[in-house]
Formats: sequence, structure tokens, C-alpha cells
Amino acid sequence: MEISKVHLELIRDLAGTFPTVAEPESVLSAKVWYCKYKSLLPLSQMRNLEELVIAGFPDDSFEFLGRLEKLRVLHILHMPKISNIAPLAKLRQLKSVSLATLPSWDASKKITTIQSLEPLAAIPELAYLELFGVCPPDRSLVPLERCRYLQTARISNYPMIEIDRFFSETRIINKFNPEPSFY
Repeated sequence: MEISKVHLELIRDLAGTFPTVAEPESVLSAKVWYCKYKSLLPLSQMRNLEELVIAGFPDDSFEFLGRLEKLRVLHILHMPKISNIAPLAKLRQLKSVSLATLPSWDASKKITTIQSLEPLAAIPELAYLELFGVCPPDRSLVPLERCRYLQTARISNYPMIEIDRFFSETRIINKFNPEPSFY
């Protein structure tokens, strides 16, 4: 079965409910940008999704994202209810991950506290990583040193001494992730 390339783009939709997608398996890339949906759970029906960009993640769990087994690119901006990123470890094909707080949070050093970076270290193909204001309580980057294929990383709101240590002890380049193919 050949799947035609379908890109889903939902921008600033005021509806409270995610729209019905007639053929969710045909969607290979999606952008959900500052919509008012109460949940993004319907994304889990898009089993062939390879690239996903979200601004404003309303759910309190990434559990349903763990079902998107073909996902290669995941960028999420503003995920204030998330504290556990463990479901991302199920995404064995992920190559590019960007997890970020709102840019307006930077000046105040406001962060999203997650339990651990260990789930990112468990993603075997992870090559590109951005963590902007998304930190575990210890603010340590040590778990990321086990990412065998990690090539680039951009990190903010960690102690500068830890960021410097991380880049000096690894061959990882301090550089932004590549853009998704639909940008």
C-alpha cells in the first residue's frame, strides 16, 4: 500500500475539539500551532506520522505520542502540564527532538520541570536535540552523554558550568536542530 504525502496544518483554531481527519493514516506531517483544543489525543490515530510540530501542548501526558512509532521529528513549544517525558523513549525512530518553554519565559528563567532526561538517552537514533527551559530537578545533562548518535544540541536554563562541561566532554556540536521538511 502506497501512502500519499499529506501534511496537516492547524493554526490558531478556536474550536475546543480536535477536528476529525478523514484518513488519519495518510498524514505524514502535522503542525498544530496555538489551537484551543482541550486534547491532542486524536494525533495518535495518525500512525504514519513522521514529523510533528506543536505550539501549545494542552495534555498532561505524552502517553499517546508514544504510539506514533514512525515519528522522526518532534518539536513541542510550551508544554506546561508535562513533567514526565518517559513515553518518548518508545519512539525508536526519533532523530530530532525540540522541547521548549515559551520564549517569554526565558527572561524570568521560568522552566518546565521534568522528572528526568533518561528517556531521551533511551532513544537509539536521536541525532538532534533542543532543550529550552525544560530541565530535570538536578539540571544535569549527564544522561544525554549516552546518546550514541547525538550530533547537535542547543540547551538553555541549565547552569553554564554544566552546559560547558557537557559540550567539552562530548563531540556534540552546539547548534540548532534542522528544520522539519515542511517548513
